[in-house]
Amino acid sequence: MIHKLASVHPGAKITDDVTVEAFASIYDDVEIGPGSWIGPNAVIMSGARLGKNVKVFPGAVIAGDPQDLKFEGEYTTVEIGDNTTIRECVTINKATKARGKTVVGSDCLIMSYCHVAHDC
Repeated sequence: MIHKLASVHPGAKITDDVTVEAFASIYDDVEIGPGSWIGPNAVIMSGARLGKNVKVFPGAVIAGDPQDLKFEGEYTTVEIGDNTTIRECVTINKATKARGKTVVGSDCLIMSYCHVAHDC
């Protein structure tokens, strides 16, 4: 279910059983697996790949540009494994080098206010 106050780009690939809460933003070039939940005010940016049963809590930002002055806009991604929980206000940045990826495995718990840097 996608809340009527959520912003979801038509190019995002979201399975029918994903819940997207009010004021969440999902950009183009995003994939969200079955059974996932995207909380209010979460931001899932281009290049994010979320597995099944992923929970993203309010205020988290997934696939933001890396905090690296060498980054020049190359295409990079973030991959989040199945059954992972990303708590409030977590930031996970994309990789720095072309076709690189930042990876969070399956069955992980990323606790509130953590930052996962580029290329991890």
